Amino acid sequence: MLKIKPLALSIAMILSVSACQPPAADSTPAQNNNAAPAANADGTVNIAVNDTQCEPMELTVPSGKTTFNIVNNSARKLEWEILEGVMVVDERENIAPGLTDKMTVTLMPGEYAMTCGLLTNPRGKLIVTDSGFKAPENLADMSKLAQPLADYKVYVQAEAKELVAKTDAFVAAVKAGEIEKAKAMFADTRTHYERIEPIAELFGELDPAIDAREDDFKTVTDPEFTGFHRIEYALWEEKSVAGVQDIADKLSADVKALAAEIDALNFPPHKVVGGAAVLIEEVAGSKISGEEDRYSKTDLSDFKANVEGAEKIVELFRSVIAEKDPALLQTVDSNLKTVNDILAKYQTADGFLPYDKLSEEDRKNLGTPINTLAEELAKFRGTLGLN
Repeated sequence: MLKIKPLALSIAMILSVSACQPPAADSTPAQNNNAAPAANADGTVNIAVNDTQCEPMELTVPSGKTTFNIVNNSARKLEWEILEGVMVVDERENIAPGLTDKMTVTLMPGEYAMTCGLLTNPRGKLIVTDSGFKAPENLADMSKLAQPLADYKVYVQAEAKELVAKTDAFVAAVKAGEIEKAKAMFADTRTHYERIEPIAELFGELDPAIDAREDDFKTVTDPEFTGFHRIEYALWEEKSVAGVQDIADKLSADVKALAAEIDALNFPPHKVVGGAAVLIEEVAGSKISGEEDRYSKTDLSDFKANVEGAEKIVELFRSVIAEKDPALLQTVDSNLKTVNDILAKYQTADGFLPYDKLSEEDRKNLGTPINTLAEELAKFRGTLGLN
């Protein structure tokens, strides 16, 4: 069992894992390596990252709230993280070359690590001295979150392993021209992706390559449109896989790359706990319209997988949520049962009814409890002190 002291909690608003739009870099020069710079006049601290390291590789700041100006001095998008052991304290992702992003975080005394671009780059050191700052009472207790986080990573890794195996079989059917066989495998293969979507979405290049929809491109035949839904279009609409042989190979490679990235990832607590709401919010916000699996009409299978992914997070964090707000947990359990009971009505021997078989009234009856569930799950992060 991981033993993590309750040292830190991000208080910044979490940016989207899609490409962020930070302000242009200011003219403040990067600090020299191995220096421990003083704060700027406004109290912020500069940290730059180039292709090989941080600038500087060591920082010292007082305990309490600090705002970091993170400058990307490399030629590629990058992320910067503060780590306490195996735990991600906070992060900024997809910082564009030449630009600056800001991150405000509350830190308790101790020694932390900083990631510096590529995972293979050496890590920097962040030393937090004791300024007398007192942690707020609602600070997340990381010692109680460590085991659920570790268990969730095991769950995600297992789902990713299944995704790789089933995607390989699906791709083999596509490449062999076995259209009906590939159709029969499509929904089941995708369930393993849908259950872990909040983690998959952390990877800003792999997620769209695997799961982008037609709406993200000018035309459905755009060569940049790859992944499951491009093959779905070929199977159900074109009724030919002649044009997606290379796309099938790419899907297999991308899924394997995703599994490898997951193995190396330090799971951010706020992303995991917040992932339960994200899964259901996506159903409520867009999938309920039928836009996800628009060619195959296998949407209900995705819905069920999203609910199962949210249920897993609830299950793993159940004890710590119950300590903070047992009434909230009871409400969530009740809402989950309502959604599952409705989905069960549409189950068949080999999956679910095609989504176009549901009436508008059916969709409304499903949408209302899904929205309610999403709203309740969104309270988890604040309940555990992760906002």
